[in-house]
Amino acid sequence: MRSQKFPGRREDDRLITGRGRYTDDWTLPDQVFGVFIRSDVAHARLTSIDVEAAAEAEGVLAILTAADLAHLKRPPARMPYQDAQGPMRAPDVPPLAREKVRYVGEPVALVVGTTEAAARTAADLIEISYDPLPVVNGVTDALRADAPQLHEAVPGNLCFDYRYGDEAATDALFATAAHVVSIELTSERVIGNPMEPKAALVNWVGDELHLWCSHQGPGIIAAELAEALGIPERKIMVHAEDIGGAFGVRGAAAPEHVALAEAARRLGRPVKWTASRSETFVSDFHGRGNLMRAELGLDSGGRFLALRHDWLCDLGAYPSASGPITVVQNASLMACGAYRIEAVSGRKRLVLTNRVPVTAYRGAGRPDMAYVIERLVDKAACRLGMDRIELRRRNFIGRDQFPYPITTGPIPASYDSGDFEGLLSEAKRLADWDGFEQRRAEAAQRGRLRGIGCAVVIEPAGGGVPVEEALITLDADGIATIHGAAASSGQGHETVYPEIVAGPMQIPAERIVHRGGRGGTVLKGGAAFASRTTMALGPVVDRAANLLVEKGRALAAEHFGVNAERIDYVEGAYHVRGQNQFLPLAELARTHPGALDTRAELPVPRAFPSGAHVAEVEIDPETGAVELVHYVAVNDCGTVLNQTLVDGQILGGLMQGLGQAFGETCVYGDDGQLLTGTFMDYAMPRADLLGRVSLANRGIPSPTNHLGVKGVGEAGTVGSIPTAMNAVIDALRLSGVSHLDMPATPYRIWQAIQDAKAPPSGPCDG
Repeated sequence: MRSQKFPGRREDDRLITGRGRYTDDWTLPDQVFGVFIRSDVAHARLTSIDVEAAAEAEGVLAILTAADLAHLKRPPARMPYQDAQGPMRAPDVPPLAREKVRYVGEPVALVVGTTEAAARTAADLIEISYDPLPVVNGVTDALRADAPQLHEAVPGNLCFDYRYGDEAATDALFATAAHVVSIELTSERVIGNPMEPKAALVNWVGDELHLWCSHQGPGIIAAELAEALGIPERKIMVHAEDIGGAFGVRGAAAPEHVALAEAARRLGRPVKWTASRSETFVSDFHGRGNLMRAELGLDSGGRFLALRHDWLCDLGAYPSASGPITVVQNASLMACGAYRIEAVSGRKRLVLTNRVPVTAYRGAGRPDMAYVIERLVDKAACRLGMDRIELRRRNFIGRDQFPYPITTGPIPASYDSGDFEGLLSEAKRLADWDGFEQRRAEAAQRGRLRGIGCAVVIEPAGGGVPVEEALITLDADGIATIHGAAASSGQGHETVYPEIVAGPMQIPAERIVHRGGRGGTVLKGGAAFASRTTMALGPVVDRAANLLVEKGRALAAEHFGVNAERIDYVEGAYHVRGQNQFLPLAELARTHPGALDTRAELPVPRAFPSGAHVAEVEIDPETGAVELVHYVAVNDCGTVLNQTLVDGQILGGLMQGLGQAFGETCVYGDDGQLLTGTFMDYAMPRADLLGRVSLANRGIPSPTNHLGVKGVGEAGTVGSIPTAMNAVIDALRLSGVSHLDMPATPYRIWQAIQDAKAPPSGPCDG
């Protein structure tokens, strides 16, 4: 029986008709409400916290400060790798600020009231006195010799100084290079802004802690909370039914979770907290925030010889659980991009600043590296007077060179498979690249600047944990339920996993449900991150389904009194070969409750999806306004299990990447105040940003897992940022602009045009 494909996403009807159940929708008997008071200064000593008036306010049940949580702390973030000095330097993270505050938005106190309104009213009565300290306001400030020291545990504000690759070989090849091209770029700090604001509901049942929150997988959060609270991990149940977006920023336990757990323990009542939208801007950790320099050495024929990276990476006031990994592991594993380069080396310095901590955000270091490499390749083509497409083709890793070993990451890895030439050729065709000059000339007649840009990218996906486990259970009605560790936040797990399992189980996918990322069922595995869930869990649920069928075969053989070799399984029922006897799987489930429940586990694979993207833009030089005329994305995500889900992931990733390219950025004042802390100031992408779009797949099955899948969740983000910016620069060259960094807002484009009074003598010097 072939697996039945759903015409859309199975979960969509529930979600778009308002039947989803998010954290704030949960209500427990006798629950009370928490409100956090947050620092409104970036760096200061806490001299006093006066809660007397607030404590006497009507409806107030408790007020917690750091003094009440002195026995609790979130352990310092850990890096599985070391630099020349050893492990990453990192401080403990207090649930509520202790002695000092180190960023605007850091939680200082928690008020619990009988209603949210009562708690908010009381919070306004708390008086906090600060003794301001100098602010470290950016990565370059952090490493100054006279910079303020943010934590004693982190000398010089330098958490980690990671060097990779062969520096000596790189230096030697640069010495022989006929051409050296350099670039400096910023991947600006951005805010994830999931549709669902940050929220939590905490309740103790005896000595067990139950936490409802939006998350990407319960295991990581339970492990971190267990360490912070000093209780066994098995005593923590993390729940979620629906999750309104995550994008990396909901992947770990938050300081607020620890404080809420202590409040619930003291009161003996459930405590709920839901952040306001403006609070979410500073309570959710941010993403990106890298200053990146790179140099590319080429021979006289345009062959890439050597590539050198040097990054300064903003971790914010505290290293998060995943922020450091994004640049040390993810970005480094793709440090050569899609190209054969004889030697690559680099340095990444991870520093602390008086800003909101940084975590993984969709792409998690990968878009940053793709941006650097693909902008650098375009600049090299301009410098050498070569066609951009031809320069890429001349230096691609060939299809016959896979698996291609990678020596720049902290772990052994190889690009598993790919066809960069095929991807680019298809993208070029779909974009009508060869007809572009005619369209450019027509736009010029209308007074518009038209540009086209491309990028060819590859990214690591998967990994994260060594083993992924799944459980399939059957109820008395024959309904199969798939249990996995990762939680869905838009990936379509309720659709794709039943489709996978329907194949070997030979029952309609509608009779299979998925329950992932929920407390109560302890399973090995990771969260929904790193474009990994289908690649990691898909092969496991397929294996579990096959094992379940074999369990049923043994039971059927016993039922019929024959050898198992004589039992065939067809269309959801067991048949004795050569006889007119059959036994439905559902009947076995009814008569043998629990006997067919099956666990399976497999090592988590790693793969390297890739893609070629093309963007065509048109700019009004009088206003700087940009129109994205056509976007093409041709991706290799391995075997495509569900085209609807793949296209949805690509489109979502495109919007987030293009949002960063054209508008999103965190702006901080000199005093460390976040100046873009509302939707009035922070430019989220609009629906009309992405107009005409053409998507295609040229999948080469990955040899790292038996389904051949590679991962797709971050592909759109990784490819869109360099592609869009290359197109904008191509258009602006007509006005003499040779360089522009993100975000390419209308004002910045207009100002760049005004600053370029005439085409420079060196059009590629930006």
